[in-house]
Amino acid sequence: MPTWEQTLRVTTADETHALGAALGAELQAGDLLVLTGELGAGKTTFTQGLGEGLGVRAGIISPTFVLVRIHPNLPDGPRPGGPDLVHVDAYRLGSASEIDDIDLENTLDLSVTVVEWGRGRVEHLSESRLEVDLHRAIGLDAVGASEPIPGHTEILDFDTEDDDEPRTIVLRGFGPRWSMKPVLGGAFEGTP
Repeated sequence: MPTWEQTLRVTTADETHALGAALGAELQAGDLLVLTGELGAGKTTFTQGLGEGLGVRAGIISPTFVLVRIHPNLPDGPRPGGPDLVHVDAYRLGSASEIDDIDLENTLDLSVTVVEWGRGRVEHLSESRLEVDLHRAIGLDAVGASEPIPGHTEILDFDTEDDDEPRTIVLRGFGPRWSMKPVLGGAFEGTP
């Protein structure tokens, strides 16, 4: 069970990026984030924001075909000496043992590790983790309710070009590191 849960709503890709940047500024070496969301939900946009907040080298793209990308901290960036970002795409990995094969244990303590599609595969890596679920508006009712329509939670929309449709982002903290919600500041603090 999570220690806490927070639901945020964003309406544009820029807001998704900004939320990631606000959270990235609060992250520290050893943090494990598990991102979940259908295609086009904004996982990579969110991770790009995290990278900005962490002060790592720009150019974050999805590691779909290489499985892991490491983005080093910039010595002249906003957080010199801060952690690197290890970005993992576990979509094609079928189990926790396949995660172990890519040897994340060697970088976990010194970096912030973000694993897309990691639920059910990476929980054994750390006693603490932050889960981030990104949901597109597809499958929600016409008035914009935050809950999926019963029976329609598995709708996939492969039109990933609409970066500015509303999204619901749910953060959940697990373990001692995430005993309290991160301070996100600004507009994100007032979101229900």
